[in-house]
Amino acid sequence: MTAAPAAPVSAVPRRLRLILAVVAAVVLAVMVYVALGLKETTNTVVTYRTSDQVALAGVGLVLAAGILFLGRSRVDADAEGVQVRNLLVQHRLPWSAVRAVRFDRKSSWASLLLENGDEISVLAVQAADREHAVRAVEGLRALRDAARANDPVRPPLLYDD
Repeated sequence: MTAAPAAPVSAVPRRLRLILAVVAAVVLAVMVYVALGLKETTNTVVTYRTSDQVALAGVGLVLAAGILFLGRSRVDADAEGVQVRNLLVQHRLPWSAVRAVRFDRKSSWASLLLENGDEISVLAVQAADREHAVRAVEGLRALRDAARANDPVRPPLLYDD
């Protein structure tokens, strides 16, 4: 009897995205409030016009978009491999390149330990998401184990730490 293939895994940082959405909305609201409160005046130092109000609201929009950009992390995995998208970098790796899926007890997020000794942070799987993070890590481990089930067993090293 063969085991059912592991289901694909997809995860995003839920709690972080919620917090960032609230912060972005507050920043945008404050900037729009300031823009609307900025009356068209002329004093000896500065002249405020409608274009300044629009520019201030535009700056608020850009700031809000920048804040939301911080939550774009994502991980997608299937039987062939794993795709990790962090803030600016995206990695697509076959399971043969992944030695382990790590999520240490004191870690803020999961990571992939690669066969070449490198480690890739998986910012989409965060400890703050609790059960969602646990399910994502278990799913990633199941996919990795299923993909690597037929790998030859490596001989033990003489001084394996």
